[in-house]
Amino acid sequence: MIRVEWRGGLRFEAKTPDGITFTMDDSDLGSAAQGPSPVEALVASAAGCSAMDVISILKKKRQDVRDYRVEVEWTRGPEGEWPRPVTSVLLRHIVSGKAIDPAAVKHAVELSDEKYCSVVATLRQPPTVTSEFRIE
Repeated sequence: MIRVEWRGGLRFEAKTPDGITFTMDDSDLGSAAQGPSPVEALVASAAGCSAMDVISILKKKRQDVRDYRVEVEWTRGPEGEWPRPVTSVLLRHIVSGKAIDPAAVKHAVELSDEKYCSVVATLRQPPTVTSEFRIE
């Protein structure tokens, strides 16, 4: 179970089952954000998941990767209309190194997109989400 606790304003601390914490925040209340917004964390999770797959595959293909990053662009529904779901996500994989084979990179990205990345698969076929509450 992940536990998310309010830390004031629009700041929330998430704690994973392993005890790792991270902060999500939104600067809409005028203060400087101390972490990504929940939407930024969502799209960053897609990039992180895919990046882990791609770098693992490229290492198995013996590619001499020296630098690698994923740039994420996304769009949302119109401002002022709620909810504002993410309507598109672009993951741009940027690889550099010695004698990198474009076919290997293409194959690694395709495998991540189509087979391995659970976050991307979830975004493509949304899960059922239910909510409940309890007053203590």
